[in-house]
Amino acid sequence: MRIIAIANQKGGVGKTTTTINLGAALAEAGKRVLLIDLDPQGNTSTGVGIEPEQRGFSSYDLLLSGRKPVPLEVKTAASSLWVIPATTDLASADIELHAHEKRSFLLSQALRRKALMEMAFDFVLIDCPPSLNLLTVNAMVAATSVLVPLQAEFFALEGLSQLMMTIREIRAKANPALRIEGVVLTMADMRNRLSQHVEADVRATLGEVVFNVVIPRNVRISEAPSYATTILDYDPSSKGALAYRALARELLERHDGQKRGERG
Repeated sequence: MRIIAIANQKGGVGKTTTTINLGAALAEAGKRVLLIDLDPQGNTSTGVGIEPEQRGFSSYDLLLSGRKPVPLEVKTAASSLWVIPATTDLASADIELHAHEKRSFLLSQALRRKALMEMAFDFVLIDCPPSLNLLTVNAMVAATSVLVPLQAEFFALEGLSQLMMTIREIRAKANPALRIEGVVLTMADMRNRLSQHVEADVRATLGEVVFNVVIPRNVRISEAPSYATTILDYDPSSKGALAYRALARELLERHDGQKRGERG
């Protein structure tokens, strides 16, 4: 089970959009995928069509209740996703976590419970809140890797050093196996010289950690959440849908390469 925290303390960079649509693309490729909405705003939950009254078992419960995890199954055109949604209770979770001695390890422990392990997920994608709080720390301690969406704008690299510092601290203190899954450029308009310059700058600074696939600025991606569905269902032939499928393929190829390297 690969657990990927999708994180960036900057808001509006495409974390939720990437969680939903990368998850859908991995599921379409035949993988069993669980999405965990760890953002109190609950946009991942809403974006896949889970209404507040349907959220019987939530990410708050996963962290703090000790109840048996019951992910919701969401049917898409090509496959199914499983989701542990967020509720408004999650807004107070960061305060409650401080009272726990193992406050940084609660999600890691929860994801290793028998009920979830028996569901045999290939991927768990965690939509983190736009801050480096205890919810995000829990996600990184639980994760095998961190995927960083980065908007193709002038200040793209601003604040990234703080995120990398947090990842290094978590490696040193709690999760030595944590690695960078990659950085994916989002909302790029390659007709715009600024986007081209930002991409060149990011690749020059971060090198191979940056995914080859770039997610374009595409109105269809923006419209899909208002219809409570993924871009793959809303407009399967759009540039956005094609880009997220390509991102899923690249991620799977990276994982296959890592497995071959480990066997070698």
